[in-house]
Amino acid sequence: MVSVPFLTGMAVAAPQWIHAPLFIGWLLLYLASYPLLQAVKRASNRAYMMKWGAGYALGALACLIVPLIDCPQLTYFGIPLVALLAVNVWHSKRKTERALLNDLCAIVSFSLAAAAAYLAGGGEWGAKMAALAAFNSIYFMGTAFFVKAVFRERQNPRWTAYARIYHLSALIVPLALGSPLMTIPFVFPALRAFVYAGKAMRPAKVGIMEIVGALQFLILTVLLFPR
Repeated sequence: MVSVPFLTGMAVAAPQWIHAPLFIGWLLLYLASYPLLQAVKRASNRAYMMKWGAGYALGALACLIVPLIDCPQLTYFGIPLVALLAVNVWHSKRKTERALLNDLCAIVSFSLAAAAAYLAGGGEWGAKMAALAAFNSIYFMGTAFFVKAVFRERQNPRWTAYARIYHLSALIVPLALGSPLMTIPFVFPALRAFVYAGKAMRPAKVGIMEIVGALQFLILTVLLFPR
């Protein structure tokens, strides 16, 4: 699912050879965040975790050199990424990784890949780029609500209501942004929330539904996002 935002941005703009190293570099940066956050959370194996994270980070930098030279404006994404990572670090240090704000920051971080890929593909800064990143963030934030509503908060009726209200609200956002057809990719997760939120589900079934949901979001976004 981490690749979906990048793929939407690449496909909505125009696929270029530069997307290959950019994707690998972005993925390695994402992977570097896990050992870094673990090093902040736990004193044990901290040195190992830091080395692990540094290896991913160095690999990311090596892959990103050419994309950054080809499209220097990509460096601007470093500002929000560092800010969002700081929030994740703060939560890891306090062992509150399951906080909704922490989930939101992590999701926005990888959803920004949609904007980066769009820019690398010849897109421009503006409302379309922001909408593309927003739609990805909104979709995947819905998965956070849904997963909480079927696992950790399954017996909490308020979380069932939160999940359903969130998904109904997500259907309205594309209309508010002037992209009515983009309501369609949010229909599946809304139905899923109303049918399954608050019910016991096997992890494998949830995983399959998440994969199907992400694929339909990717395909429909590529087809329906206004050019």
